[in-house]
Amino acid sequence: MEQFLAFLQKSPFNMLLFGLALASGGMLIWPLISRAARPGSQVGAFEAVQLINRRDAVVLDVRDTGDYAAGHIANARHVPEAQLAERLKELEKHRARPIIVSCRTGSRAPAVSAALRKHGFAEVVALRGGVAAWQQAGLPLEK
Repeated sequence: MEQFLAFLQKSPFNMLLFGLALASGGMLIWPLISRAARPGSQVGAFEAVQLINRRDAVVLDVRDTGDYAAGHIANARHVPEAQLAERLKELEKHRARPIIVSCRTGSRAPAVSAALRKHGFAEVVALRGGVAAWQQAGLPLEK
């Protein structure tokens, strides 16, 4: 250990390289840490397709009306995030089925899925990457 510290102290360049190695290692580990800290679970586009096909999952689109009209996942229920509290009764009949929450980029869906879990919905997941990831995976949208 003393040799390593002596090596670092020999040149500022050695300290810079060591600092860069630590920073790049932290950047590699950060997605794992942040994913574990996010509330609720997330599924990718193909996992969502499996949930829809095998378990008859409900897709809940929480985007604004304009975004929803431009293109949405087939048979998705449209409940904008701002109206979720008032329109919660519409989702009551789907309480026993898995619910996949989708937004534009996947940034708002985890918070909405956590809110649904607080209201007693047992199996709620967020679509990782949102509708953008759905499109990127080459899956169809309905207009």
